[in-house]
Amino acid sequence: MITMSKSLTHLDEHGHAHMVDVGGKADTQRIAIARGEVHLSPATIDLILSNTAPKGDVFAAARLAGIMAAKKTSELIPLCHPLALTHLSVDLKGNADTGIVEITAQAETTGKTGVEMEALTAVSVAALTVYDMIKAVQRDARITNVRLIEKHGGQSGDIVLE
Repeated sequence: MITMSKSLTHLDEHGHAHMVDVGGKADTQRIAIARGEVHLSPATIDLILSNTAPKGDVFAAARLAGIMAAKKTSELIPLCHPLALTHLSVDLKGNADTGIVEITAQAETTGKTGVEMEALTAVSVAALTVYDMIKAVQRDARITNVRLIEKHGGQSGDIVLE
């Protein structure tokens, strides 16, 4: 069971948003894994898997977009700390039977704060890129289930949600 904090750490005593001071925290190895899905038709998945989509290699573009986005997370999310990522992977798998592209990102750093937002950002932007790459052939694609799967390191310890 996950213990919930009784206060929001990004709010000061007056209720104003602020960046959390992590200066006193120890550097530790931190890992986060996030996942999301893009729901498509079997025909669109076939185009992606056969690398015949009109805009080119969908998975290569989405993988690079996810990596680039994770590196820019602190520029996108106002109160995120900039992090030096030590590793980031974005994996995409298409299943023609289910019509689902599953996207998994793993972010790692050694630092004072976690990498959950970087992993979630990587998945989100990779999913948006899949959508952009196939929208000419399928307008009704759905991005769903973007979520944190695992988090390791830091004061709150390990969290495994799936």
